Amino acid sequence: MDWFRQHLWEAWLGVAILLGVAEMFSLDLILIMLAVGAGVGMVAAMLGLAFPLQVVAALVASVAMLAAVRPSAVRRLRQGPSLEVGHGKLVGEHGLVTETISAHQAGRIKLAGEIWSAKAYGDAGLIAPGETVVVLQITGATAVVLPVGSLEV
Repeated sequence: MDWFRQHLWEAWLGVAILLGVAEMFSLDLILIMLAVGAGVGMVAAMLGLAFPLQVVAALVASVAMLAAVRPSAVRRLRQGPSLEVGHGKLVGEHGLVTETISAHQAGRIKLAGEIWSAKAYGDAGLIAPGETVVVLQITGATAVVLPVGSLEV
């Protein structure tokens, strides 16, 4: 028992390592928070605090990690990137008019390195070649566009 009292920080370190290894199998981010608490218990043991104070420090650190750090960490890890596929990713992109676009006649734009047929949104009027447009939506193989200058911020 004396050996255990003299080497209490090693016991806390062992608990922290075991919890860290177990976390690799669970991936719930609970055991790693408890491992941090065990690390705080280890530091408390190294400072020479009594065992009950070490346990209290480990518990407080574990609960604080579970309450403050884990929710945001889980949210970030489970969120993942938003994947836009197909033509939907072109909405909001800017294109260059290559053939005149009017309210009643489709023209052409260069968008993402490709030539697209395009029609004006609503009563946008005449959009001349060389103007920059923004894509509002993709309908079939036609981009619905507005001149960049006509957008209100």
